[in-house]
Amino acid sequence: MERRLHSRHRARTTVYVQIPGRRGKLCRARDLSANGVFVETENLGLQKGSIVELAFAVNLGSVTKIHRRTAVVAHVSSGGTGLKMETYVGR
Repeated sequence: MERRLHSRHRARTTVYVQIPGRRGKLCRARDLSANGVFVETENLGLQKGSIVELAFAVNLGSVTKIHRRTAVVAHVSSGGTGLKMETYVGR
């Protein structure tokens, strides 16, 4: 049974993953939804439940928006890391 609230979309963006107390890492996003992203990573030593900061660009045609989000590590696999982003409230 599918538990996602928002559908995933293939992504062509780079995500900067900032790990508290460590150097950040540029990673390639494989898919992206309104509240999650799967990034291709090498072993960053992240564990489920870890909190990270994300920065990524989304191309909207003539405009590119930079998004910054806090995320929680949902799962780690040999292919990458699934991150659940904090709910965004527009200002």
